[in-house]
Formats: sequence, structure tokens, C-alpha cells
Amino acid sequence: MLSALATALQLTEAERDHLARLAGQVLPTEHGGTPQDVPAEARELLGRLDGIPAYIVNDRQDIVAWNAAAAALITDFSRLTPDERNLTRISTRLRGTLCTGAPGSESGFSKQVAAQLRAASVLHPSDNVLAELVNEFAAHDLDFASSWRKHAVRPIPSVRKNLHHPTLGELEIDRQTLSLPGSGFSFVMYTAEAGSPSAAALKSL
Repeated sequence: MLSALATALQLTEAERDHLARLAGQVLPTEHGGTPQDVPAEARELLGRLDGIPAYIVNDRQDIVAWNAAAAALITDFSRLTPDERNLTRISTRLRGTLCTGAPGSESGFSKQVAAQLRAASVLHPSDNVLAELVNEFAAHDLDFASSWRKHAVRPIPSVRKNLHHPTLGELEIDRQTLSLPGSGFSFVMYTAEAGSPSAAALKSL
């Protein structure tokens, strides 16, 4: 009923979601998957961030756009296939070689991703690719599996990580996630405490 009403009223994705939540429900998106058109202003912002590694992910945590600093810090995303260019798959492949949790926040990243994918699964219940990603990551990450079973959906906007960069050395950075309202995309940035050696190293990217 709500889906038909939303279609008849030609509501936007954000308006559909708001209508459903007012009614105590959650509607799947019309396309059944994740949106692919990154807002132009978000792409423009990526280019303006000088020395701040950043990328844009969709609900599945596919990395759909990035800046040069992000590629220099993490990996050359352009060399990956679209299937490989997924945050959970990249983190599994690079675990122990690039990033680890900072002391006291070892499970923070896993909990953050679990909440993001759980929220996406509510919005896209028929997305089989998303379900496959969840099963794949849960098999490699006990913290993720535990958080997933708890049905945690509360956003975790910032996670501190230790990064072992081949040329910059050891970095302590914060992974900050900002939702882009009404788009189904999120903006992810890597920053470091002002004045720290890690902040100076990021500026050299």
C-alpha cells in the first residue's frame, strides 16, 4: 500500500523513506539494490579535499568514487574490478598488512561496517549481492559476525585505526563517515589529529 502511494505521489527516495517511517515501516527502494549515480556535488567535493584521503561508498560499501590521496593511502582502486572495489573485501584482503585497529578500538571498524550493512539490508531486503557480502565478511571477522547478530544499526561516525603505509610509515588516523542525505551514499574521510606526525604525513600524499 505504501509503495503504491509513494509511486502515485512520485516521491523521492528520501520522501518515500520518511513516509514509511511515519507509518512505522521501511520501504525497499524501487530498484531493489543500491543507487549508482553519485551526486555531482559530492564528486566535486572529493576533488577539493587537498591532502585528505576520501572516497564515496554506496549502501553495499562499494567504493564508487575516490580522490588521489585515498588511492595513495590505501590502494589504487582503478586497478580493482568493481566486485573487488568493496570496502569489506578490501579490508579482508589488506587486514594485517595495511590497517589494524588502534589500541582500544580494535573492533570499532567491524562494528561500524556491521551497522552500515544492517541498515542497508533493511532498506534493500531483496539485494542478494548485499547478502553475499554479509556472509563473506562474517566468515572472516568474528567482531562483525557478533555485531550483525545483535542487529546493531546505530551509526558509528568515527573509528580510529593504525595504518602501516609502505612509504609514510606508521600512522594513527581517524576514519570518519558522513551520510549524504537522500542519496544512499556516504562520504568517508581519513584524517589525523592536528599537529601530529600522522597529520604531517597525510599532507605529503
